[in-house]
Amino acid sequence: MTQHYKKELSLEELAALPDDQIDHSDGPELGVEFWKNARLVMPEGKEKVSIRLDKDILEWFRAQKDKGYQSRINAVLRAYVEAHKAG
Repeated sequence: MTQHYKKELSLEELAALPDDQIDHSDGPELGVEFWKNARLVMPEGKEKVSIRLDKDILEWFRAQKDKGYQSRINAVLRAYVEAHKAG
């Protein structure tokens, strides 16, 4: 169930909503075609840092069949950055 909100929500207010309460009507459906040409980009020139991640997130990345969970986390972050640079 989605709903339209009476006011624009802050990021904190939106993050606090249960998934079934979030209005997705302004976002496109991302079907198979969207992901068909997706590619994993593994950049070079990394810098060692310390970062705190939610335990379940880290466990999920570590449990993947491919080795290199840190590189995969980096690739996910890079995809997020690239997606937000354009807009």
